[in-house]
Amino acid sequence: MLLNSAVTLMVLSLLTSANAGTYTLAQNSHVGFHIESMGVSIVKAQFSKVQSSLNFDVKVPQNASTSFIMDVNSLSVNKPSLKNMIMGQDLFYAAKYKTASFKSTVFQPLGGHHYNIQGHLTLRGVTRPVTFTATIKPAVADASVMDFKSSTTIKRSDFGMKKAVGGVGEKVSIDVSGQWKAQ
Repeated sequence: MLLNSAVTLMVLSLLTSANAGTYTLAQNSHVGFHIESMGVSIVKAQFSKVQSSLNFDVKVPQNASTSFIMDVNSLSVNKPSLKNMIMGQDLFYAAKYKTASFKSTVFQPLGGHHYNIQGHLTLRGVTRPVTFTATIKPAVADASVMDFKSSTTIKRSDFGMKKAVGGVGEKVSIDVSGQWKAQ
């Protein structure tokens, strides 16, 4: 019984220390957004080039930080007919603003691997505070990986994007999910 307890404590200690450090997004992760209009998703998009980092320790999650820089020109859209409009001057204005970014300012632990991640989102050169709701937890199969999903909703016009463009809704749901891999 004592031996089993000692082994369990060692395994937990290894898992906890393995989940402290710096991470980058795994290749299969998703950084993108979707826009709904009248309850129907009319646009889904994903960035294929993303620079990312997460500094995270499960023992002191309130000290965590994360940042993302997305290459706007790497955006793929589920409806190719809308790509020129999305990349144009009314929305992303990709010819002038090559990147979009997020940098956290506060990691608020909510319990049960749930967090509010406050930070600054920059689109089209406009920076505004946003809060992502997130779940971050150690992967069961690999102690060097953290599973996660997070989301927030913004209004396009808050970032200098045109309000009404071709029936595309004003609210944009930003989704980031997948896995963080230890560096």
